[in-house]
Amino acid sequence: MAAPSPRHGLARVLSRRGVCSRSQAAGWIVEGRVSVDGCVVRDPEHPMREGAPGIAVDGVQLDAPVWRYLALNKPRGLVTTTADERGRDTVYRCFDGAALGWIAPVGRLDKASEGLLLFSNDPAWAAAVTDPSRGPRKTYHVQVGVLPTPELLQRLVEGIDEAGERLRAREATLLRVGGRNAWLAITLDEGRNRHIRRLLQALDVPVLRLVRVAIGVLALGDLAKGAWRELTAGEAAALAAVSADAAPDTGRARSP
Repeated sequence: MAAPSPRHGLARVLSRRGVCSRSQAAGWIVEGRVSVDGCVVRDPEHPMREGAPGIAVDGVQLDAPVWRYLALNKPRGLVTTTADERGRDTVYRCFDGAALGWIAPVGRLDKASEGLLLFSNDPAWAAAVTDPSRGPRKTYHVQVGVLPTPELLQRLVEGIDEAGERLRAREATLLRVGGRNAWLAITLDEGRNRHIRRLLQALDVPVLRLVRVAIGVLALGDLAKGAWRELTAGEAAALAAVSADAAPDTGRARSP
């Protein structure tokens, strides 16, 4: 006999079905908008089994979830948050009029950064993609205000200690050089808060532009700035799978 599905609080069950965030679910429950088998439940921690039927929001029974997996080419200047307390434009502006329902960013890009940003309403998938031990690598093209030396590229791979964290690149490659600046390709195994900017700042390297161009096998490609698309089933599965890229190595720095 199969083991019964685990019990979770009602708010968590709602969020795991992709209808809202956990905090939104808790608010709905406290407001009396959620019922189970016809009875209003006001306790966000009311125990429920995963996949249990009979949950309704505002009197509407929840159907089986329809999972969404999206890629956005985030423009510079947008904040990766649902709502900003300072009134700044957020990444959700790019989805205006799309009627996608609740979706959440999978990972982040800071306001000054641009490029590939994922969204989904599938919390389990999002957790797998952002898991630092098994999630996909992330590749960035970074314009810097110096002419990099091989020694600098090696320092990026070796890493530095900053604010109690070890910051390093898995790979650092020189893409092209201009008169006073250059473009680097930097790959991370995991992304800490402002990881690349902090790493380069510690090495006295100014960042002029930072664009995420790939997450695992998924490349930004020719997706227009501010545009988004649905991932294919194969793309979504590949991003959440345990990646061979997660195997440790010593990293390397390269230049042409």
